[in-house]
Amino acid sequence: MPRTDDLHRLPDNLPIPVDDGACAHLPGMFLPPVALAATTGGSVRVDRLGPGAAIIYCYPRTGLPDQDPPGGLAVWDAIAGARGCTPQSCAYRDLHREIAAAGAVVFGLSTQTTAYQSEAAARLHLPFALLSDADLESARALRLPTIEVAGMVLIQRLTLLTRAGRIEAVHYPVFPPDADAERALAWLRSGAEPVGGREPTRRAPG
Repeated sequence: MPRTDDLHRLPDNLPIPVDDGACAHLPGMFLPPVALAATTGGSVRVDRLGPGAAIIYCYPRTGLPDQDPPGGLAVWDAIAGARGCTPQSCAYRDLHREIAAAGAVVFGLSTQTTAYQSEAAARLHLPFALLSDADLESARALRLPTIEVAGMVLIQRLTLLTRAGRIEAVHYPVFPPDADAERALAWLRSGAEPVGGREPTRRAPG
């Protein structure tokens, strides 16, 4: 049965996530020597992404067009930072050419299986790989913040901005999700770290 909402749009009046300090330790850390299955086939060693910049946006889970989210729409939308994985991924898709021209590669990362992620990658026509951290290897190594919903452990939405395997900056919290790709591109072009520790501003309706 199709969902009654639009996966590609963010509802009005979503709760705004606040910075609880859960990612304050990440800048300066090196990505762990972990190989993660990729939707493009094979696996990717996140510590061997090359000497240039890499953007790894971590998200809870993309939704399915024929299924409501865990616990139902009301429960999912009430979790600050949970909603918006599809708009975020589509924003990175739409800006992928500009991000590549700025010298960076893009990866999405979640705790879903590669089979689950592959459906989203194909349906959304993503030109980059989604990485599966189903065993929470990278999440534990980096001590990423997680949430548990309907028995599933999900990574909270955050974006790692890295160069040569080292985390230089972090977007956390990320809100609204569909603006994250623009912020990452601005970071690439300026070379400056984004300002952290601020409560994100709400997007104007419409």
